Amino acid sequence: MTAEAESERFQNGAEKYAAYLETPEGRLRLDLAFANLQELLPQSTGSLHVLDLGCGPGVFAVRFARLGHHVTLLDSSSSMLDLAKRAAGEAGVSDRIAFKQGDAAQLASLFQPASFDIILCHNVLEFVDEPIAVLCAAARTLRDSSALLSIVVRNQAGEVLKAAIQAGDLVSAENGLGAEWGQESLYGGQLRLFTSEGLRAILKAVPLAVIAERGVRVVSDYLPPQISRTAHYQQILDFERKLGRRPEFAAVARYIQYLVRRADPVIGNVHE
Repeated sequence: MTAEAESERFQNGAEKYAAYLETPEGRLRLDLAFANLQELLPQSTGSLHVLDLGCGPGVFAVRFARLGHHVTLLDSSSSMLDLAKRAAGEAGVSDRIAFKQGDAAQLASLFQPASFDIILCHNVLEFVDEPIAVLCAAARTLRDSSALLSIVVRNQAGEVLKAAIQAGDLVSAENGLGAEWGQESLYGGQLRLFTSEGLRAILKAVPLAVIAERGVRVVSDYLPPQISRTAHYQQILDFERKLGRRPEFAAVARYIQYLVRRADPVIGNVHE
């Protein structure tokens, strides 16, 4: 898919994506990633500076702004940014949020090195041409070695289980065992899939040091109908948090979350 087509699907599908994030599945992905991130936030008595790459409708921005932090949102879709501006206004936190239209691939030219305490890169690497280039730019933009980069990507193993358990398609499940690309069900089109080993190799090359690895949505997609995703939401969330911390379960989650810091102290040095 061309870069123009990628941009168009996020531009035209903004409302659809925002609606998805209101579903139990969408909320669970957000809540799990945010809870994992909160465990490792940099210790600071003041306001942190947060960058959200591919911010979508601004859910994380509102949460961080409500905690008193300053947030910069970057998205290539003006429709997504319009939704984020609306959400910020409704939450009364617009004064703590800056909005910038641009692509994650442009990160190195859009922001000065050592600008942010936290960078979110959630479900972005699946759609960019060069994931390692985006991560290198993000590493330079982290303020120091205590700053945190949160990465969420689609897990290849999770796609295999989804095809086998949820769709009952054993042929697709078997074909997916070594697949580097999968199908995006919400928008259509392809997206890159990751394995833990593959992503760790990329992080090592940047270099970025892994502080924590978590699975996001391990079993929730496959629960039987008698378990209400709405009525039992908190119970599902609590259980998923326990599963996501255990490597044997995290390995087959729908998404993998990595919380990383700069491994090289000279990356992002403003005097380079």
